[in-house]
Amino acid sequence: MGDQQRTRTVEAHFEIIEFEENVYDEPAEGPKLTRVRIRKRYHGVVEGSGVVDVLTAQGRDGAGYVASERVEGILDGRRGTFVIQHGGSAEGTAQRTFGTIIPGSGTGELTGISGRAEEAQREVLTLEYTL
Repeated sequence: MGDQQRTRTVEAHFEIIEFEENVYDEPAEGPKLTRVRIRKRYHGVVEGSGVVDVLTAQGRDGAGYVASERVEGILDGRRGTFVIQHGGSAEGTAQRTFGTIIPGSGTGELTGISGRAEEAQREVLTLEYTL
């Protein structure tokens, strides 16, 4: 019998080591639009790094973002890379987020990874993945 796939939920802790924001549209009315490059260092269940490119809309009454992140390192003892796409919106104190591990994006020992990702807390990424 071969390896069986299993689903796990883990919390990947990280620190932001670089944050570079560039405004590319700031009208007199309406939200400003930015591009943000974030570099992360993961530790714990994920040991490695992440590079995120984020597009944001930042208004007085609401905000939103979409992002693509490549994670490189060791997840649960397996070395490789994978890509997460995530985003969210906020209206006042109400926030909604979503995220997915892009199918087919896994490399190395993470080939075949799939699942969901959520960055609901500052500097904690929750992964629900199957490998």
